Amino acid sequence: MAFTGNFTCTSAKLALLDGTMDFSSDTSQTFKIALYTSSATLNAETTAYITTNEVVGTGYTAGGVAITPTTATSGTTAYVDFTDATWANSTLTARGALIYSAGGTNPAVAVLDFGADKSSNSSTFAVTFPTAAASTAIIRIG
Repeated sequence: MAFTGNFTCTSAKLALLDGTMDFSSDTSQTFKIALYTSSATLNAETTAYITTNEVVGTGYTAGGVAITPTTATSGTTAYVDFTDATWANSTLTARGALIYSAGGTNPAVAVLDFGADKSSNSSTFAVTFPTAAASTAIIRIG
């Protein structure tokens, strides 16, 4: 199995520390989510968006779609939430996704493992992010 869980990519952690990735104030930074088949090998060591084993299907464009981050804190935890992603009128099958910062080297942010293949058939394929909270947001630093 190529997907082995959900990860905040190590390169994204470093980018946060050295200030090259900014989820809140850098409006020039665009984040995207791309979909992948079960053959993709994505994990915490993924450093950038790749096209290998990216989904191909009706209603899907290589590179995925833009998503907007929102940052917040609760107690001693900071977290990032993203707008949900949708592909209308699509026919595709995806096992997981990669969130990345579009532009330059397209650095990887997070790998999402859907747990199984998910499909749409002339319908909307959606990636719905968990509740934005300190214990459930997709990216948390506590």
